[in-house]
Amino acid sequence: MDDVLVVDALVAVLVVALLAPVVVGLLPRLPVPQVVLLLAGGILIGPDVLGLSSPEDVQVLADVGLGFVFLLAGYEVELRVFAEDAGRRAVLAWTVSLTLAVGVVALLAAAGLVRAFLPVALGLTTTALGTLLPVLRENGLLQGRLGRYLLAAGGVGELFPVLAIALFLGTQNRFAALASLAAVAVLAVLLALGRRAVQDGGRLATVVLRGQHETAQITLRATILLLITLIAVTDEFHLDAVLGAFLAGVVLRQWVGGASPVLEPKLDAVGYGFFVPVFFVYSGMALDLHSIAEAPLRVALFFGLLLAVRGLPALLVYRRVLTWRERGQTALVTATALPVLVALAEIGLRNGTMLTENAAALVGAGVLTVLVCPALAVALRPPGGGPGPEAQPVVPADRVSRRRSIGPMARRRPV
Repeated sequence: MDDVLVVDALVAVLVVALLAPVVVGLLPRLPVPQVVLLLAGGILIGPDVLGLSSPEDVQVLADVGLGFVFLLAGYEVELRVFAEDAGRRAVLAWTVSLTLAVGVVALLAAAGLVRAFLPVALGLTTTALGTLLPVLRENGLLQGRLGRYLLAAGGVGELFPVLAIALFLGTQNRFAALASLAAVAVLAVLLALGRRAVQDGGRLATVVLRGQHETAQITLRATILLLITLIAVTDEFHLDAVLGAFLAGVVLRQWVGGASPVLEPKLDAVGYGFFVPVFFVYSGMALDLHSIAEAPLRVALFFGLLLAVRGLPALLVYRRVLTWRERGQTALVTATALPVLVALAEIGLRNGTMLTENAAALVGAGVLTVLVCPALAVALRPPGGGPGPEAQPVVPADRVSRRRSIGPMARRRPV
């Protein structure tokens, strides 16, 4: 591969990665997260339109970006939310969605429209709350009672599909799956021992504490080494590696403990500042536009299924705690899916479990949900805007704004 061409392709990708947040900043009323612009930019510079870059030119960086998506997803998991009513109802709603998805997509598989129904079924249960946080916050939808249930529902819609994808879609080799889990368990033990060594003081503790900033960046380098090692253990980027990245994020969060405010902005800068946008631009370049053009009804079908399978259970599960208007907003928000859907489609293509036309149609349907559903949720606000002045924000505004619109997960806080 020509190094000059690769550099030129990377320049085109980084131009798109830069322009996406600039456009969002210049058009603050545009209810479109930058992940949509990243995908659109990837399509524009990709081989099907301008031909300025090709997926193969940046695939290695995209692999790391996909790893960062799941590492950061695991890092942001807050398990305490599941002990609350909002968390329990969110789990119930997702379980209903999964049941509906498996049943509906099994019928599609029997009709020959789907090769392996499980990847598609899991794709229909995802929620893109991290992508939608800026739109929701700016329109007052994260305040008061509604905000609690939106955050819980969105968090479950991001966490559970990741776990289900890793445990079920990636376990074609059960021994490999168990080995993956065992490796992460060993990793957790090693990190725990390392944390104890640091906390006990001594020269190592001094080196680590002094090396967190400026030119050393020890903790950040260790995190990136951890992620790259997980990717390198397989010849191809299998779901087992994704499972390792996700669980490593969970372990990492527990390990850093009080140092989380120090490490978190650095992970944001490296992940959301470079690798993650490269992955989404890459996904846009790899999107099969011909398959979408040849079967537009398939995109419409998946769009309808996302609304029905992921959104409709919210109308029932939240019946006694939210008004009909709030349930409608919750249904629209939970039915919005894109980042994890893009990752799932990419993984399905790489391991051969998903048809090309289904992967393209799923991503196309996800783009439609991001374009349509948030605008409708905002339109359902009562006259006069959001909640009254007595409603308190669920999370501080500065905390919410720290998560970029392309992030896969939203910070979970006890409410």
